Amino acid sequence: MKAGARALGMAVSTPPGETPTAATVAGALVRADRTFDGLAFSTCTVGATDYTDSVIHCVESLDREDVQYLLAAGIAPAWFNVLDLLRVHESVGRPVLSVSFEASTGLETALREQFSGDALAERLAIYERQPSRVPVEGMDAWVRAVGVDDNEAADVVRELTPEGGRRPEPLRVARIAARAGRSLRDDGSSVSRGVGGSHDDRRDDRET
Repeated sequence: MKAGARALGMAVSTPPGETPTAATVAGALVRADRTFDGLAFSTCTVGATDYTDSVIHCVESLDREDVQYLLAAGIAPAWFNVLDLLRVHESVGRPVLSVSFEASTGLETALREQFSGDALAERLAIYERQPSRVPVEGMDAWVRAVGVDDNEAADVVRELTPEGGRRPEPLRVARIAARAGRSLRDDGSSVSRGVGGSHDDRRDDRET
């Protein structure tokens, strides 16, 4: 991957508490040489099915034709708000990768435990039409991709991950941005608050 190649990382930050309603969605544009190049924000509804629309909105609002890849952290953040990689790919015309960082047997059992009726059917229909995820050799990561084959997808994940890092730089930056945006929204004031990169909230990378 050339140093100037750009990837847009998407991450979600869900407010703490038992019944949050809106999660913050952030898109971070980062070059392959780790240069940060842009941000876009949106929101999605916790427990709904609008995350796909939020991702498309971020890409469109950023309006950068030089984005070569789109990476999302996990496939069902914000309490099973399942991302439709195929619809994002059709809408934005770029390869779309979902990257996760834990071994998993899949989401079907968890979806059946949490939803029923039409709500379950809708989420299963989205989830079951996504490509299978494959391991990324040399990393504790898995990827599913639309628009590129599995080998290229794994190469993209590795090349965007700094030496000694756990996740691709666009996803790391997007995660920090999402948490910062959520913190500001939750606080509801003009008081500045610091947000670092060490927090680990796995519900925002679901399926993980």
